[in-house]
Amino acid sequence: MADQDSSAIYDIPKPVSLAVVPPDSYNDYRGADNPVPLVIDNGASYFRFGFASATAPHVAPNVVARYKERKYNQLLLLFGDGVEAESGAKAQARTPWEGDVLLNFDALENALDCAFITLGIDTDTVEHPVLMTERLASPLHSRALTSELMFELYSVPSLAYCVDALMSFYKHYRSDSQPWNTDGLIISFNTASTSVIPVLDGRGILSQAKRIPWGAQQATEYLLKLIQLKYHNFPTRVTSSQASWMLRTFCEFSPDYQETLRSLRDPNALRAAERVVQFPYTVPVTDEKTEEELVRIAERRKEQGKKLQEIAAKNRMEKLLQKENDLQYLLNLRESRSDNKREWQNTLLEEGFDDDAALEETIKKLEQDLKKVRKKEADGQDEPMQEEPTFTLVDVPDADLDEDGLKEKKKQKLLKAGFEARARARREKEKEREEREAEERREEEERENDFEGWAGRLRREQEAIMSKIKERERRKAALSDRKSAVAQARMKNIASLAADDRVPKKKRKAAALSSDEEEDIQQLQVVEAKLLAHDPTFTTQHTHASRTAARSALLSAFRPQYPSGDAAGTARIHLNTERWRVCETYFAPSMAGVDAAGIGEVLQTVLARFPEAEKARLVKNVYITGGPAKFAGLPQRIYSALRPILPPEMYLNQVVVGSQPNSAWQGMAAFAAGHEFQQVVVTRDEYEEWGGDRIKRWWGGNWNCTRP
Repeated sequence: MADQDSSAIYDIPKPVSLAVVPPDSYNDYRGADNPVPLVIDNGASYFRFGFASATAPHVAPNVVARYKERKYNQLLLLFGDGVEAESGAKAQARTPWEGDVLLNFDALENALDCAFITLGIDTDTVEHPVLMTERLASPLHSRALTSELMFELYSVPSLAYCVDALMSFYKHYRSDSQPWNTDGLIISFNTASTSVIPVLDGRGILSQAKRIPWGAQQATEYLLKLIQLKYHNFPTRVTSSQASWMLRTFCEFSPDYQETLRSLRDPNALRAAERVVQFPYTVPVTDEKTEEELVRIAERRKEQGKKLQEIAAKNRMEKLLQKENDLQYLLNLRESRSDNKREWQNTLLEEGFDDDAALEETIKKLEQDLKKVRKKEADGQDEPMQEEPTFTLVDVPDADLDEDGLKEKKKQKLLKAGFEARARARREKEKEREEREAEERREEEERENDFEGWAGRLRREQEAIMSKIKERERRKAALSDRKSAVAQARMKNIASLAADDRVPKKKRKAAALSSDEEEDIQQLQVVEAKLLAHDPTFTTQHTHASRTAARSALLSAFRPQYPSGDAAGTARIHLNTERWRVCETYFAPSMAGVDAAGIGEVLQTVLARFPEAEKARLVKNVYITGGPAKFAGLPQRIYSALRPILPPEMYLNQVVVGSQPNSAWQGMAAFAAGHEFQQVVVTRDEYEEWGGDRIKRWWGGNWNCTRP
């Protein structure tokens, strides 16, 4: 059972009930001569919107759902947190984004409707200029349809697009007293991608920007797959939103991922680094029994145990007798071998053997099994040999006995067989003792004459036995997986037994003999005891038990096991190596099966395209933004990735993290409130003349325009 401090267990957040929030008042903006611009940050995860004069935006998850409420049989349109609050609407949820491309414009229209209602805009048209975000290198098709939606449906007077990462950079480094000409390197962590944008003289050099197809969405899916692989029989379904919460709450970057993994080899360090997540569970209802009922149950179990022991002893004796008869039959068969090879081969085939080797192997196996059974029976029975009891009914024909006599004869046959087996076991034990003493004398001579050769031989023997045990355990584990090659081969063998060309019974019986696992363990213990007694370089740390215990302790720390009746324990997820492994995929997407360069390689590629002077200007302000930018250890990880690819004399400032979650929107609001905003917008007349993909070149937007 895993012992956990209650303070180290984190409960999965429960859905909170939503309060009805009335729309904002539109009176302050109605009929203004200079309409206040609307600022919309259309992110893949969150939709931020508001007037440029507001101090903070409205924020809601960028997801919509059309849901039919069953109680009143009404069709509802849910947006943002309302989708999460209504469990039946989650299956109908849609987002405007497909990965990193804006494609679902019905969902975008619904999101804009809800945004304008929340802002209190009750006019037929939206009489405000709009500044809206788009992805880096956004396709012209997405921009054209978005412009069509804004101009044709909402009749906005003007529209401009910007890149959210550049506006967040602008918010952090802008100064009211100086013109905007800051240099820097932006690393933007988005929902479905991660971008690197160089900035010189306040302009984003988008021709040298790079983007990798790995973001928070892929990291969440990867964490969910790791949890499902680790807890394949978890009693509760782990949702993507819960995995996203675990990613944001517990995962972090490591400055040196390999070194972190090496430090977690210690089970104590692994337990100290883990975070335990408690999922909801239901305590099973058990019927409490009285003391008298418990006593009666214990007595009943004790009586059943005695009966089972008697039945097992009887079955063992019958099996022993059957094996002795089979062995005697095979020995007689071998002695009756004729000189005619063809006749002898036919006899072997009738008995279920292919050749003489198969017969000898079966005889040897039966002798070994009988030897093991007799040795077990003789252990602890060193008392002197008793006189052989008399069994008067054994030789009496069955025809001369009645029913009671037949039962007594069967009993005497079993007693006689047991007595003879014990006698043979004593003789064999004495013979083994003599052989063991002779072997010990020979081994002692070998140890005195060539100690290194003796120790090396025993060490090789130990490794060979441990390899056999490990291979046997691996095959057992593979058999439990129905999709493994071993399990499929086993199913093929079972299917072949059901074929028309059936395998003879005796042959099947010979193929199903027991393994030598117990004998291997005993032999391994003997070898290790000799090495511990005579080899000073062989310690208890080298024994199989110590190695297995260390491995078991590490596995137990990786995934602690709880008793089957512990409902709370079985509903817990232990996050340890996953906390760093998921974040490391940003620098090595190949860990998750994505054929793409990591952030470190992309940074090296981007900086290599600039001369040394401009490179020094870029690394003067390294800025990271986005949701994953808040993960612990990311600035240090970026710094450790940049420092080796720069000249030693080049100054590298500390990596700066965007401090505010709405920094992109606030940067957009600050820009929209200035006079420069009117120079970059596309008016309605320009839209009607040149089409929806028309934009103007400016430092905060995409430059992939169709016209200058």
